Amino acid sequence: MRFGIAGSDKLQEGTISVKATNSIYTGMPTTIFEVMSQLARESGSINLGQGFPDVDGPLDIRQKAADELISGYNQYPPMMGLPVLRQAVADANKRFYDLDIDPANEVVVTSGATEAISDCLTALIEEGDEVILIEPLYDCYLPLAKRAGATVKSIRIVPPKWQIDRAELEAVFSDRTKLIVLNDPHNPAGKVYSDEEKGWIAELLEKYDAYAVCDEVYEHITFDGLPHKPLMAFDGMRERCLRIGSAGKTFSLTGWKIGYITGSKELLDPVAKAHQFSTFTTAPNLQEAIALGLNKDNSYYEELSSDLQSKRDRLAAGLRDVGFEVIDSQGSYFLTTDVTDLCAKKGLPLDDAAFCQTITEQAGVTAVPVSAFYIEDENHAAAPKQFVRFCFCKKESVLDEAIQRLKNWAVQ
Repeated sequence: MRFGIAGSDKLQEGTISVKATNSIYTGMPTTIFEVMSQLARESGSINLGQGFPDVDGPLDIRQKAADELISGYNQYPPMMGLPVLRQAVADANKRFYDLDIDPANEVVVTSGATEAISDCLTALIEEGDEVILIEPLYDCYLPLAKRAGATVKSIRIVPPKWQIDRAELEAVFSDRTKLIVLNDPHNPAGKVYSDEEKGWIAELLEKYDAYAVCDEVYEHITFDGLPHKPLMAFDGMRERCLRIGSAGKTFSLTGWKIGYITGSKELLDPVAKAHQFSTFTTAPNLQEAIALGLNKDNSYYEELSSDLQSKRDRLAAGLRDVGFEVIDSQGSYFLTTDVTDLCAKKGLPLDDAAFCQTITEQAGVTAVPVSAFYIEDENHAAAPKQFVRFCFCKKESVLDEAIQRLKNWAVQ
């Protein structure tokens, strides 16, 4: 039995007539992270592509989850999240950003940050609203915005400085703009937006009466003493921002999929309804454990960023020795590198996807092509093809082995 081409009204002769499935998701390729991770598994490569640590987070948090699973509550928790976790999220907002948050009405706990992003976009967007995305972008933003009915407009930031061009930013705003998605610190760029850049965004949100969905999953992972200041903390932004955090990133427990959204009661109300009809709620034992984690003293957070900064520097130095041009990373798990000189040296085409496949198969090290984070269609210029992203949230021994493999490959 053969079916017609998904998303098409016209079926080949001899096929069974079926209605088209959703055009946003039908035929969409598998995410680049899963593609490269699968290739890494098949080849035995060291996977520095997908952003997850290779050591689990703090033992006391994991022990709390285990204890709660056995002796705690295992039925439906409140839809908005357990009060103890919502209080911990509110307390963290006050402690780190001096934001006064009502835990009862201004925090929603979600099954991961991706669900949180989906809930926010679904709740805020009406058919035909304009949504602004900043390229390169995390891969879920575009399909989720389109599925919600948005008309997507975008601007690009480019290496090595990854700076917003103010004129380009102003040009994409209009009276139809509903929201902008701001990923800060930024994946894959490793960029922390400057106060000046966030000030420009704040001015435009007020001018056009728009919102910001702020993906801040790497909020506690910034380097060289650079602070993270949420857009929500800027004047006039308290009622315009939905701020998304991730326990997975903050506590190196990415498989737990615990996220949280902070926003004004009025703005959060429709988001909570979207959450209600998405996952409804999240495992209560994990919520209890993350509440414990958020209440850790500042030394935990300082050690988290310090440890990852050390690993960033270790990987950066090694990649430079191999021949990569390494671009500065101000935050997140990631380093972006320019492979132009290395491709020329090795006689390879300047194609980041092909390069990542080559080093996976020949060097035994996997990275991710940065072009995968750009929008490529008839309305957008071709994505840059000379940049690849490496993840450094791994054991030092793993980073060292990856560098040695790349060095051996580079001299062949």
